[in-house]
Amino acid sequence: MKAIVCTEYGSPEVMQLKEVEKPTPKENEVLIRVYATTITSGDIRIRKADPFPIRFFYGFIRPKNNTILGADLAGEIEAVGKNVKQFKAGDQVFAGTGTSLGTNAEYICLPEEGAVAIKPSNMTYEEAVTIPFGATSLIFLKDKGKIQSGQNVLIYGASGALGTAAVQLAKSFGAKVTGVCSTVNLDLVKSLGADKVVDYTKDDFTKLSMTYDIVFDTVGKSPFSGCLESLKPNGIYLRAVHMDLSSILRGLWVSMTSSKKVIGGVAVGGKEDLIFLKELIEEGKMKSVIDRLYRLEQAAEAHRYVEQGHKKGSVVITVEHNNKT
Repeated sequence: MKAIVCTEYGSPEVMQLKEVEKPTPKENEVLIRVYATTITSGDIRIRKADPFPIRFFYGFIRPKNNTILGADLAGEIEAVGKNVKQFKAGDQVFAGTGTSLGTNAEYICLPEEGAVAIKPSNMTYEEAVTIPFGATSLIFLKDKGKIQSGQNVLIYGASGALGTAAVQLAKSFGAKVTGVCSTVNLDLVKSLGADKVVDYTKDDFTKLSMTYDIVFDTVGKSPFSGCLESLKPNGIYLRAVHMDLSSILRGLWVSMTSSKKVIGGVAVGGKEDLIFLKELIEEGKMKSVIDRLYRLEQAAEAHRYVEQGHKKGSVVITVEHNNKT
């Protein structure tokens, strides 16, 4: 099978299209024929080994066990292991692999108990593949932020992959949503349901009169002190990005010495999160936002585009098969 293989850290050119062995499902696994995958900011960080601690997980000198990047997929189950009960050949699914990666390929094997679910009936493969990454926003808002109906919630980076999901999710929970983005993305964020949109190129939301129950930074560029000042008492500052040591210590200090909380890190959605999102989508409460489509052999070009940091929603990689239906 064909796969995009990354055997060293560096520029997008380290991504190489190669022939690798097609996997065989174990007793508890499903073999998925991948029709769509994604390139996310997480893939960029792993490819560059930036921040440096990534090397402790994926290989100190070069990538070792995870040479095929990508953490999201949509496709069709081709075969199942003998102990698999939840799926059968022909099922159309979407899935997330989290830190295990491996989706930038024609095929992948995943355990049936993993983050695999039947894809939304009203979505194409290209649309459905954008959803697993958005599960991160679900975990931060629902589980970490304990979002409630009627709360004021600010989404920083509202036009990105996590941000577009966060705006729609916060609205589905009944929150009043303020999105922060650039001028060119104002209409997009409004169309997703944001009650107010702040253009960060013209206005500083921390200087406005509004205060929030939750400030959710999806891109890692929000001003730390300003966000804390914009929180209500007992408010929560969420950061769905890597936090450096200084930010971690600062966040711990705030959480220990005040009624406000700072919660950061990485969150990976599970099967129940995908099912939750699937139901929202089929109810018409959430949709995908796709910026660009690339072919598998254009993965390096897609990496270059995502690395610019200005994409709207998701960048999707289509994987062609001669027998696709």
